[in-house]
This record gives sequence, structure tokens and C-alpha cells, in this order.
Amino acid sequence: MSLESVRSFFATHAPEIEIIETEQSSATVPLAALAHGVDPDQIAKTICLRAGDVMLLVVMSGNSRIDNKKFRSVFSAKPRMLSGDEVLAATGHPIGGVCPFGLSTELQVYCDLSLKDYPEVVPAAGATNAAIRIDPDRLAELTKAIWIDCASRTDSSAG
Repeated sequence: MSLESVRSFFATHAPEIEIIETEQSSATVPLAALAHGVDPDQIAKTICLRAGDVMLLVVMSGNSRIDNKKFRSVFSAKPRMLSGDEVLAATGHPIGGVCPFGLSTELQVYCDLSLKDYPEVVPAAGATNAAIRIDPDRLAELTKAIWIDCASRTDSSAG
């Protein structure tokens, strides 16, 4: 069902983008990097958070993590991770397949500047074995995302 909402999103907004389905899981950054033959930082992971009363999505490079101080400076609130059930209810996508496309509810999307390190990134596409390849600026354009700096980088060898 979630994969279908992503298919529908791309059929309407960007029919030239192909959804890639793999036999193996791409539910984590290391698995996705392996499945798609890319550096883990090239994986565009989508995190569903709450800032105060506002639920939002942040898309960032695979080995990045939310920097609480930077997040607070952007949103004037501490980030709060949501439970798997809350994420599924808000996005319509299961953990491991969360993406900013084909959402079940309207959420503001933010793209972290860490995505700009690569000309092409690989976000999930609504299932734990589905993804797309996309230019980061095109990702932001399609999702009406706002560019922010809220990530801290970790070592690429950490997974």
C-alpha cells in the first residue's frame, strides 16, 4: 500500500523517475548502500520528528544524525523521535521505507545540507526494499522541502 502511494506520487509529479525494487532489504543505511552499490552517505534517510506540537520530516545523508543544538536553533524546540506506529500513521510508510513521497498526511519536509555532498542520492520509496535515485535539488523541489543545516556527521565507516 505504501509503495503504491509512492508510485502514484511519481506517476503524477515525476513520471520519469523509476522506483527500484530489490530482492534484499534496504531498510537500514548499510543494507541500502549495499543493495544500491553506493556509499552509505549517499543514502537519503528520512526521519519523522516532532518539534513541539509540529510533526515534520528531515531528509539527511545516511551517516548523519540530528544535531540537537542545530535542530533547536532552526525549530526553537528539541527534536523528539516518534514511535514506529506514530511514523506509520503520519507518513503511511513503514520504518525502513519512510520517504518524503506519497505521504498519507501533509507534513513539511526539510532537506539537510548533507545531501548536497552527492549529485545523486538514494531515498527509500515507501517499502523496505524500494528506493529511487535522484538529484538532491530535485528531491527538495518535488517535496517542497526547505533546506536546513541540522545534522552532525559521523564516520562513513560507522554504519
